[in-house]
Amino acid sequence: MAFATIDVTKGITGTIPVANGGTGLASGTTGQFLKFTGSTTLASNAVDPGITVAGQFRITSNQTGDQDPLNAWEENDTNYTRIGSAVTQSGGIFSFPTTGIYLILWDIACNSANGTDKSTGWEIYMTTDNSSYSKIARNTESFSDTYQYKNTNTSVMVDITNVSNDKIKFIVTGTNGVVKTDGNTGENQTAATFIRLGDT
Repeated sequence: MAFATIDVTKGITGTIPVANGGTGLASGTTGQFLKFTGSTTLASNAVDPGITVAGQFRITSNQTGDQDPLNAWEENDTNYTRIGSAVTQSGGIFSFPTTGIYLILWDIACNSANGTDKSTGWEIYMTTDNSSYSKIARNTESFSDTYQYKNTNTSVMVDITNVSNDKIKFIVTGTNGVVKTDGNTGENQTAATFIRLGDT
């Protein structure tokens, strides 16, 4: 038994709506997919690219005393591959390659040169006008004796909406000149990691 075929290109104008088995779209976009935005409406949507920017910096040598900004950075170059465009730094000021929501993780190795310092703060500051900075994260450690070695960390999520104005710096404060923030050019001791989580 032969079956008749129907030429759907004839007698049809416009788009076939979802309710009638169509997509409701006249065309699609390369690299995108179809999804429901409601019970009956389909829309073309971009594929989630995942993490598009990830980079890491470390300080290259021990830094003694207060630092504003901490300025002895290099991009990690040991068994490391950056994802996407680079976060960059100049004079201890970090700039972002594209807008988005970023997670900043700061791991700190530190030690006291003598027992006179009681509390040191490691702080992250941000500017949104490329001028005035505000503190957005802080962690502290206390030292009660000579050559105490400790590790601490802090983290923050930031919304980068303008890559010319939105910048970050790292500060060490309250050391009384006797606390060292430890660094090494061959391994991560004090290191900052930047991960772009998604669009702003």
